Amino acid sequence: MGFFMSKSLDESLKKQQEFMAANSALQLERQMLMQNEMRQRQVAMQIAWSREFIKYFGTFLGLTTIGLTIGALKRKRPGILVPIVPLSFIFAYQYDLAYGTLMIRMKDEAENIIDREQTLLQMPKGVPTFESIEKARRARSMFFIQK
Repeated sequence: MGFFMSKSLDESLKKQQEFMAANSALQLERQMLMQNEMRQRQVAMQIAWSREFIKYFGTFLGLTTIGLTIGALKRKRPGILVPIVPLSFIFAYQYDLAYGTLMIRMKDEAENIIDREQTLLQMPKGVPTFESIEKARRARSMFFIQK
């Protein structure tokens, strides 16, 4: 009788372990999906910000170009047009970010860094461990106790 009970408990324990493993996998999958969705929303907000910025900056650049051109023609000094050069570089960068392929090129470069330059991605003193965090926590709590 004890053997059958033990076998039943073993089966029950095995089923519970399988359920817990499946539940953990499902929870991890949900967390990964949520993190990816949050990342997508952040990138979408960055692109939307760039598109909104380009409207205002484009208007500013247009008015500035007209004003500086009129000023250069009236005073007969072409040096007045010099500020248009850096402003147009800023405009081109923002336009590329908002409507061009800059995000794709940045993603490709990030993948290149991950694949070929792993040492740049390593954290100083390595990845924190439970022991290092606990050691720092204990040292901090001792500091506050002494005060």
